Amino acid sequence: MYAIESLSGKLIEEACAMRASDIHIVPGEKEAVIRFRIDDELFQKGRLTRMECSRLISHFKFLSSMDIGERRQPQSGALTIKVNNQPVHLRMSTLPTIYDESLVIRVLPQASAPPLRSLSLFPNATAKLLSFLKHSHGLLIFTGPTGSGKTTTLYSLIEYAKQHFNRNIITLEDPVESRSEHVLQVQVNEKAGMTYSAGLKAVLRHDPDMIILGEIRDAETAKIAVRAALTGHLVLSSMHAKNAKGAIYRLLEFGIHMTEIEQTLVAISAQRLVNLVCPLCGERCSLYCRMSGNGRRVSVFELLYGKSLNLCIKEAKGAYVNSRFETLRKLIRKGIALGYLPEETYNRWVHHETE
Repeated sequence: MYAIESLSGKLIEEACAMRASDIHIVPGEKEAVIRFRIDDELFQKGRLTRMECSRLISHFKFLSSMDIGERRQPQSGALTIKVNNQPVHLRMSTLPTIYDESLVIRVLPQASAPPLRSLSLFPNATAKLLSFLKHSHGLLIFTGPTGSGKTTTLYSLIEYAKQHFNRNIITLEDPVESRSEHVLQVQVNEKAGMTYSAGLKAVLRHDPDMIILGEIRDAETAKIAVRAALTGHLVLSSMHAKNAKGAIYRLLEFGIHMTEIEQTLVAISAQRLVNLVCPLCGERCSLYCRMSGNGRRVSVFELLYGKSLNLCIKEAKGAYVNSRFETLRKLIRKGIALGYLPEETYNRWVHHETE
């Protein structure tokens, strides 16, 4: 048992040292494979016997308060440990496979959120995002695929608002990924009845100025978020949509009336996390270079606001308009032309999309 404890600790320490975002423990027919996700790429870290794999996963399940005896149902859990005297939050997710359970661990170092100026490829996007925080009420929506940096952006905005505005900020998240001082953070717990919609109703009675809503998942949550924006609160939330314009249609699908969208929506951001061209390796950065360098990844923001947002809303109503704004396609093309981004970035994120 001591060997498994030692192995589990060493695995987390190596993942933090290599700046891995996820640890994959994948069982096979004869042996298991450990992979690290670094900068959105999977690297094989090592191999385990089937017995070692089973014991390691059981150990992590025990630490994160999951049912060790249950292997036929997927489970999730979380725990916080210290690595080099720094807290690291781990989110666990098991999945039964044809061979054995698979485990994925999301590694979330509890460091302070980076300043916004270091997140965006283009500085003007940072200035626009910060200007949206000056609104006293309204709805800001952040879209993007999993792992695109939406949560990091939200926490960076929270840190800026804490330093520059005297506001009561309350977050409602599932799960709380990063601890922040002087901000009320509420954990969604659906088993206990603390859903997004129930939590948001309670938050509104707590005199908030700014509400950070982890995700708009259903019609009820969307309606409460819009109502909060209408009644004098600034609401920041994420949503799954293909691009910035798609968030408008998602709100319509949730039953939000077009008039309410016009009155509440301040801006929409569609975000992608992209790799920079390495000054040493070129377009394909080596693993060792990734570990030693800083700032290898930045965000590209497609921002829809002001006149362009109004035109897109009219387009959603059925009017024929020509809404011109800097799309992700144009911004990534610009980054490639300036030599900041590798050419494969275009093929990965926008090649299959239409203008």
